[in-house]
Amino acid sequence: MKRLGKTRKVMVGVTSTALTLGLAGCGSNTAEGSPPDDQYCNDWEWDNDDGVWECDDRHSSYYGHYYYGGSYYKDKNSLLKNSSFKSSKSSSSVNKSSGFGSGSKSYGG
Repeated sequence: MKRLGKTRKVMVGVTSTALTLGLAGCGSNTAEGSPPDDQYCNDWEWDNDDGVWECDDRHSSYYGHYYYGGSYYKDKNSLLKNSSFKSSKSSSSVNKSSGFGSGSKSYGG
């Protein structure tokens, strides 16, 4: 059996580690954190485009509202009027790609 060279061993180790970490991250919500713990909504969906949570609880009066900074916003226009949100959005590193791993995530039940 032929021995692998030291460089090749290191590359195999790095590749294996990267693959393992990548697969472990699939489906996690590390980019956006945990959904809000709010008494008025029990089901949340992460909006990748705007980097905010949206209430997806059909039984809530806040269904379809966006949640940012502890407050609900009935639509994107209302959210965009928040100066804090506008400044964080313009300087944010929210992933806006449409490739593997993008999309929305739902939490709650």
